[in-house]
Amino acid sequence: MRDGENTDRPLRVLHSFPHRLGMSRICTTAWYEIDSVPEAGAEMLVMAGDSVRPFSRPVRVETTLSRGRWRIPYRLLGTYRACALHDWLVARRLPSLAGKIDIIHAWPLGALRTIRAAKKLGIPVALERCNAHTRFAYEVVRKECERIGVPLPPGHEHAYNRAILQREEKEYAMADAILCPSEFVKKTFSDAGFPSEKLVRHQYGFDEKTFYPTANGKPNDHPFTMLFAGGCSPRKGLHFALEAWLTSTAHNKGIFLIAGEFIPGYAEKLSVQLAHPSVKCLGHRKDVAELMRKSDLFVLPSIEEGSALVTSEARGSGCVLLVSEAAGAICQHMENGLVHPVGDVVLLSKHMSILDEDRGMFDRLREKSIRTGFDITWRSAGKRLLQAYQEIISAES
Repeated sequence: MRDGENTDRPLRVLHSFPHRLGMSRICTTAWYEIDSVPEAGAEMLVMAGDSVRPFSRPVRVETTLSRGRWRIPYRLLGTYRACALHDWLVARRLPSLAGKIDIIHAWPLGALRTIRAAKKLGIPVALERCNAHTRFAYEVVRKECERIGVPLPPGHEHAYNRAILQREEKEYAMADAILCPSEFVKKTFSDAGFPSEKLVRHQYGFDEKTFYPTANGKPNDHPFTMLFAGGCSPRKGLHFALEAWLTSTAHNKGIFLIAGEFIPGYAEKLSVQLAHPSVKCLGHRKDVAELMRKSDLFVLPSIEEGSALVTSEARGSGCVLLVSEAAGAICQHMENGLVHPVGDVVLLSKHMSILDEDRGMFDRLREKSIRTGFDITWRSAGKRLLQAYQEIISAES
């Protein structure tokens, strides 16, 4: 809040989200972010393209691309145009909100006009960055796809798109702050020349009502089980996980579960490894929380992420994490998980073997992970996000 303003009232936040709140992926992330902040002490006004899931806490919602049962079809309009339309509508609405909001929380592709309008009104804008810097993400994914010979399908979100890159880079430059959910994301922006004071850390969380460890433990005949859950593509590093698994001791008696859909050509490229009897491909699953409770390890050797929600959900469900530095997981190496450099299959395999052979170490990591899990719930994330808002407002005062 600015000098002379009433500091006793709640912080007033406009959260502008151009997609359909409550759907999957970032639409889930945004929903939980919004739902968590009122409990921390903020007053929330949400302007979203659409909203399909009611909030559990007091949140005022206005939709820009839907009215009642009427909705602008995103597929027909295209995501880029839909986001731009949302951005235009929010920017038009801002003058009527002058003096009624303290900060705007915006999302990529739907922020450019909003930022311009906010600057005229003196309202700071925090831009969410749910993945690494777009230019970095395009480049590392392209190189890995070329290295292993699996091209991205046309229109894939990580296939190079000049229009998207240009728009997002304009948003990055104009925003007052960029919200980074992990140190990895922050580093990709630092490496691109962004000043540290513009890069503000927050965090994501998990829903402890859905993701929780089994109460009775696992049966004595339970095989040592590792789980991968997510989109099966080179970006997520499943090929690293398979190679590491089949060179570790864990595959001799253990099971590697893969829950997710493969992009075209990727399963064919990995057909020999996927055919191993210790590997089970489950396809897309809706019971991921239950799969996590049945698993001992969760692996995510990504080459690029923001802060994968699935890693926190796995921790909440009792899994020990085996993740790359790029996964953005909230864990500490050798404290409550094991972390390896991107693409280091040898070390990842070693980590699998260590936990397979030293169950005392596995038990210690698991116990510490579960015990510290409440530090990464959405309730904790909401408190940290409110602090981030306050830091940005103070810096702009």
